[in-house]
Amino acid sequence: MSGTLSTHKRGADRSKTRIFGTVHYVNQSVKGRVVDLSATGMALELEGPFAAAKGSRVKVQSEDLGHIEGIVQWQHRNRLGLQLQLSTNTLAQISSYFRFFHEDVKPTLAG
Repeated sequence: MSGTLSTHKRGADRSKTRIFGTVHYVNQSVKGRVVDLSATGMALELEGPFAAAKGSRVKVQSEDLGHIEGIVQWQHRNRLGLQLQLSTNTLAQISSYFRFFHEDVKPTLAG
């Protein structure tokens, strides 16, 4: 058995963000924030419980990004990973965010 681990490389580099928004799925809505974002996916930290299985289509609504759809790739505790549904509209929204709003997020130290 090989001692090397197989790693999965993301298709696009992600940038740390602090975008606030709401995730919607069927009759659920939960507030949260996008903690990292790329042209192909995002990770969110949610404020409350959220039940959506891998492969479920969800919508994210925020002032900075507008309405974006994605497919759940993973969920662990209060974190959620989405693969974005790539359309010209989604790509334009992500591109616009990086062009006009994004600032590098620096880690903060808890006291």
